[in-house]
Parts: sequence; structure tokens; C-alpha cells
Amino acid sequence: MLNDSKESPKRLITILSFLLSFLFLFLIFQDTVNSSGLGTISSLQKNSSSLQPKKKEKKPHLPKKYEKWLNEEVVYIITPAEREIFLKLQTDRERDLFIEAFWKHRDPIPETEENEFRTEHYKRIEYANKRFGREAAKPGWKTDRGRVYIILGPPNFIESYKFEREIYDAEIWFYQGKTDLGLPPAFNLVFFQAGGMGELRLYSPSNDGPQALLTGFWGDQFDFFHAWEQLHFLYPKLAAVSLSLIPGEETISRNRPSMSSDLLLGQINETPRKLVDDKYARRFIEFKDIVEVDYSANYVNSDHLVKVFKNPAGIYMIHYSLEPKRLSVKQHDDRFITSLKVNGTLSTLAGKIIYQFEKSYPVQMTEFQMKERLNMPFAIYDVIPCVPGDYKLSVLVKNEGSKEFANLEQTISIRSQAGVEMSAPVLAFNSYPVEAAADQVKAFLISGYQLQIQAGRTFTPRDQLAVGLQIHGLTPAQRDRSSLRFQFFKETKLFKEKVVPLSEIATLPDVLELFSLADFPPAHYNLTVSLMIDGQTQITAREEFELTGQHHLPRPWALTRVLPSTDHPYYAYTLGIQLHRLGRLSEAQDLLERALAKAPGDEELSKQLAQVYLDLGDFGKAANLLEIFLQDNITASYETYLTAGQAFYNLSEYQRALNVLDKAINHYGNNINLLNMVGDCYLGLGKKAEARAIWEKSLELMADQPEIRKKIQSLNKE
Repeated sequence: MLNDSKESPKRLITILSFLLSFLFLFLIFQDTVNSSGLGTISSLQKNSSSLQPKKKEKKPHLPKKYEKWLNEEVVYIITPAEREIFLKLQTDRERDLFIEAFWKHRDPIPETEENEFRTEHYKRIEYANKRFGREAAKPGWKTDRGRVYIILGPPNFIESYKFEREIYDAEIWFYQGKTDLGLPPAFNLVFFQAGGMGELRLYSPSNDGPQALLTGFWGDQFDFFHAWEQLHFLYPKLAAVSLSLIPGEETISRNRPSMSSDLLLGQINETPRKLVDDKYARRFIEFKDIVEVDYSANYVNSDHLVKVFKNPAGIYMIHYSLEPKRLSVKQHDDRFITSLKVNGTLSTLAGKIIYQFEKSYPVQMTEFQMKERLNMPFAIYDVIPCVPGDYKLSVLVKNEGSKEFANLEQTISIRSQAGVEMSAPVLAFNSYPVEAAADQVKAFLISGYQLQIQAGRTFTPRDQLAVGLQIHGLTPAQRDRSSLRFQFFKETKLFKEKVVPLSEIATLPDVLELFSLADFPPAHYNLTVSLMIDGQTQITAREEFELTGQHHLPRPWALTRVLPSTDHPYYAYTLGIQLHRLGRLSEAQDLLERALAKAPGDEELSKQLAQVYLDLGDFGKAANLLEIFLQDNITASYETYLTAGQAFYNLSEYQRALNVLDKAINHYGNNINLLNMVGDCYLGLGKKAEARAIWEKSLELMADQPEIRKKIQSLNKE
């Protein structure tokens, strides 16, 4: 029996070894069977490839100072989007402007010269390097304490445990008042010297547990409770934060660390990214080649709203509101002033620009007005005539005083159709009557009422919701049998409904309905407006809005313009330009001729019509139309001279064309368009040497002109 007992362990080991070998062979066999003999090689190849060293992605080269800024100075506070954009920049000038924008969008008080955020940030880095770098084999900013200090700043107080026999060196940092960062009202952070060596690192209740703080805990490493008991006996305050970093949490009874502590640790790293809206970074790279250099760092976030209605003459009008998040002004004597320049383009979805406009909005406020509007948003209202089609509207507004800019981009679909049509509704927080409105064309002016809108479409219980829309194309008989149904859905359930017979609406095609929101509980709402004929739904339009429980919201004050009355040539002129660029020449000709008949002798109208004549091949009409502006006592626009020169050239009247082009050069200087046409005229007159000399001069201004080089080469061969 004694001998058997001695040999039994050996037998057991032998049996276990056999079983393990059998299991290993079985697994190999099973893998082969599963792969049906076809995937074995490929799986090995896959595994072997995973062992190959991965090719490192080539990092863009950054000069040393920008590398330091990105990967050291702002590494904890820069957002992923900001980092991505910064790495795409090509020049030091662009990088400098981006860095300027980076700090500007974190400046808590932009009105002061000092950027308080930047100043505080670099103070924290300096402190972290001096204080925490002494105890680590790396710069202080790289340590856990350095990172937390840079992100959160100094704690309210620190409790230190050093040179204790029973526990490793540790510190408790207590923070309070960081709720603006999305953190708890009060919390602790623990740093400890793991294993008694190296720097103090950040403690995690779940990953480390109280056992990691003790120098002499030999129990089960997952026995949090007994570790806590031992720690509590020695250092109650340290034990109190070992299972939860958030004061007041009851965790002892569960014998497990608090999960909210791990969430807290994750939130700390994300807090810097909550302090800034990094949309500006995308706009920086998008507009760096479009706006002037001194604007590029100063993008201002904005909201916008775009709607389409018809004016009384039946012309489609794009109404828009652009609402920058701030408006900066400068004080001059007792006035507060700035000037806003608005540049807009309307282009096809393929990118062809069909209309461009530029407007200025001077801003002047008294001290009283400034104080009144200090905490109010502001908006720019505008309206643009447009021919039906699918377009992209782009609007850029520049504050010439502060060198800030904001933008709007939206795709618009305008469908002209026979029969009945209904616009999308616009929601306003207020509306008021406008005297003599019948003759006025103004943004968001519906049925003689000015709608005050806010792009965010958030309302309060005190608001009287104004719903404005248009219905066109109804016959009198259809009108008598039609109604509008307004349905308000709270989340997905119908909350309120109202049906209005169209026979009761005296302002058609304009419709303006008012709804009290006093009995609407705060929620997200969907408004459905349905045009019904004989009880059957014909057209449906939708809009959504938020109702807040607050009784007051800051509302924007608006800068807007009144457009000319509907019979003004401005509308035919604007639509004529659009039709011309869309290639609809005969329609453009008709509109521009009608516009010119209302404003004879207008140079801009004449020039636009002449350009249509050129494209139609009616060069004589184009030349005759512009003849009056070519007299010696008149200085015409550059485009008038160029268009007239083109007309005479196509009529083979080369000398007359040269006379016109010489005037343009004398007034506006050399440019390649003028020079190239002058060369063509010389060639038409048989003056080849003069033509070659002019074209060579054009190449000096812009070398990349293959067509001009071909013309010169052709002359050289003769």
C-alpha cells in the first residue's frame, strides 16, 4: 500500500500527459476536417502573415516646433478632428493660422487681449513638468498626474501617503465644481506607486482594487472585500476611495468596485473635447483658399434655415436666415459699429455657378442698443429670385471689423408643376403685420405678416406658433372643396389636430395659422400639413420642432433688406442671368429685353443682354447695344469693353475691336483675357509679329496657357 501511494502521482502525471497529447492531436485533426483540406494552407498563411511586421503608416513631416505643439503641448486637449485637419495642412503659414484659430475657439473672454485659457494651459504644463517630472524617468507632462493636472487643473486638496510600510506610496486628489465638464459634483482620483517602483500612476478600482495598494496582501487577488477590510483597518480614508472614487456610493455590500468610477476615468480624458465645437477645423481647411488670410482662423459656427415661396408675380424666391453664433463689434466714440459683407452663389448640383451676389450690411448701435442685444443672437435675412431646378446655395458672411466669417450651404429643389402645388411650411416664434406689405418683397414676409424665425426651431409654452405656407394652382371650384389639416405628433402619437376650410382663408395663396403652445407639454413634435380636396389628401408637407419647458429663450434680432416691388426690372435681370448660364438662351433674351425696356440705358442690363446675343451668334445686335458706352467721355466697365471687343472681333471689325480693347487696358491694366483677344485682332489684321509679341506678354502673366503656346508655335512655323 505504501509503494502504491508513492507511485500514484507519477501515474496521474502520465495519464494527464497522455490526455493532453490526445487533445492536442484531436484539435489539429478537427481543424483539418473543418477546413476540408482546402483551408489549411491558407489559414497557415493567414497566421504567418499576422506575424509579419506591419508596415508603419507614413506620417506627414512636421517641422519640429509644430511636432512639439501637436504631440506635446496640446496632445491632451486637441480633438481627433482638429488633429486630422492639422496634419493635412501643407505650409507653415497655414499651421500658424490654424494654431491661432485653435486657441481662439477656446478663449473664454474673446473681448480681452489675453487668451485666459491658453495662459492657464501653459501654466499647467510648466507645473506638471517641474512637479511630476522629478519622480519619473520622463517629462512631467507625460505622467498620469501630469496629464490629469493639465486637463483638470489643481485639485481642491491632496492627501498624501508616503513611506508607509503596509501600503505603497499613494495620493488622493479631491475635485469639486467640475460639473461644467460633465463630471460628478465631487470625486476623488487616486495615484499609487504600483509594486513600489516608478512613478505614481492613476488607480482604477476595477482594474487594480484595494489589494494593489497593499504591500502585504497574499489572499485571492479577486477578493476585493477582504483586501478592503485589511486596508480599512490600516488607512480608513484610503480604503474609502479604493472601491469607489465618487463620494457617497455604497459599494461595500456588493464586494465589488463601482463601475461609475471607470466611467469617470474615461470621462476625464474626454472633457477637453467637450469644451470646443471643432466644426471650425473643417471650415478652416475648406475655406483657407477662399477667404482672405486674416479671416481664415476666425470661423464662427452658425445655424441656418432655407425655404422657398413665390412672390406676388409668381417668381420663386429663396428665403434664408443665417444665424452666426456671435457678432463682434468695435466701439467708435459713442457708437458700436461693424460691417458685414455677404457673398453668395447659386450653383447646379454639377457645380456650375448660375448666379452670384454680394451685399453689405452696415451695423451701427448706440450703447443702449448694444446692452439690449448683448446676450441676443442675431440673424441675416435675405431673399433671392430663382428659376426652378436643383441647386446648391452657398452663402459666406464676413465681419469686416473682427475678421470673422460664417457660412451656409444647402441643397435646394424647386419644382414648377402644372396644377396644384403647396410649399413647405415655415415655423415662426412671432409674427406682426407690416404696413403696405402688398408692394414689399422681404424675407419671411407672408400674407402681410413678418415672420420672426429661429433656425433651431425651439419654442416655449409662451410662444404663439405661426405656421406660414403657400398654396398655388387651385381653381375656384377646388378651393371651395378644399381644406388644410394641421396635425401635431408628440413623438409618434397624434397630440392635436385642426382642420381649416380654404374658403375661410382670405389671404390665399398665402396661409398663416397661429397656434397657442400653452397646453403643449415639452417634447419633440412633428407637424404634418395636408392639403385635402373632397376629403382626400393631395399634398403633404412636414416640419419638426422642439418645445422646451423654459418660459423664455433669447431670440435673434435680424438684419434684412426690402427688395424692389415685383414689377422692378431687378427680377427679370436676375432670372435672365440664371437662364443664360443654364444655356436657356431664348428665355434669357426675352427676360433681359423686358428688363431693359423698363430701364433703358442701364449698362449692366445692356452688357448682360449683349452677352446673350453673342452666344446666340447675333454679333451685330451685341455691338449696337453697347455702342453708347464706348464713347471717349465714358468709362465703361471692364466686362462691357470685353463683350464689345468680342462682338467686333466676331464681325471681323478687328480695328474697332482693338480700339475698344485699348481703352480697357488703359483703364484696367493688362490681363490675359484682354491681351489674348488683342493678339487675335492683330492676327486678323495680318500683323503676326504684333500678335506674337502680345501673346508672349500674356504668357509672362500666366505660363500655363497651352492654346496660346500652340498659336505662337504655329506662327513660328510660317
